[in-house]
Amino acid sequence: MTTRKLLLDMDTGIDDAMAITYALADGSADLIGVTCCFGNVTNQTAVRNTLDLLSMMGRPDVPVFYGAEHPLNGDSFQVSDACIRIHGANGLGNVSIPHAGTPSDIAAPDFILKAAEEYGENLILVATGALTNLAQALRKNRETFSKIGKIVFMGGALTVEGNVTPYAEANIAVDPEAAKEVLESGIPMTMVGLDVTHKNLLTRKEARRWEGHGKAGKALFDIVSHYIDNELEQKSCSLHDPLAVAAALDGTMVETHLFAMTVVTEGEAAGRTVAQPFASLCENKNVSVALETSPRFVPEFVGKLETFFKQRESQQAD
Repeated sequence: MTTRKLLLDMDTGIDDAMAITYALADGSADLIGVTCCFGNVTNQTAVRNTLDLLSMMGRPDVPVFYGAEHPLNGDSFQVSDACIRIHGANGLGNVSIPHAGTPSDIAAPDFILKAAEEYGENLILVATGALTNLAQALRKNRETFSKIGKIVFMGGALTVEGNVTPYAEANIAVDPEAAKEVLESGIPMTMVGLDVTHKNLLTRKEARRWEGHGKAGKALFDIVSHYIDNELEQKSCSLHDPLAVAAALDGTMVETHLFAMTVVTEGEAAGRTVAQPFASLCENKNVSVALETSPRFVPEFVGKLETFFKQRESQQAD
């Protein structure tokens, strides 16, 4: 058992599914739980998808937690037409996988704080959806939250355009207030945004390497095929969430630069991640923004998942 503990916070759609599988395939940190939130899908669907995926990947023991159902300053949430197109109506490319497992009765922010208290500097938290659960944990107990050893989030766009508006990336745009609170907290964290995720593309040819290796490999290939057909025009998909997990587990996967970051919360630029422009606001540069990425990532990602599916297939055959 490695001493490093990994906690994922997700709105489990297709790239989250790849990120979960990558975390299991990498194996350099123990996956201790997945907290869920709204975004690509509703919170309830994220929980269902996560439970089903973990079971399919041979890890039904990993607990899953209900989290935020809507933004901090809202009272409802509706999945966007774009998310339904990109991730499918069920968040998994309209591919059906067997339902399995039940969620924990502990709320997501409470589990985040429990894990922070228990594991401290050995805890790695990777958030790949809205930052609402993190903001709620921060509000509840800042001192405990700040004990987390490493925080990495997939979100934002500093030097490139957004993907839901010219200004904003989806995870930040869905709850800008939560993102602003988290980024301005002064707590060290790493931002893996569109600046680097759009540089790491997966093709159908690469994903096909998983297809022949058991039910899990075939299912993920089918799920990802929908993403490849619908996310971008060039018949490949960005590895948004998997890159965030990879960067958290191996810091050499990205090159970062320190900034004091904030988030625009109102107007047409709402959801935009901005480096503070004035010296007086830049005293605490706590956000390491990934601006370059290693060419190793995509081949290692594809290869690790292929090896993982081969091992699952072999275990099930025994």
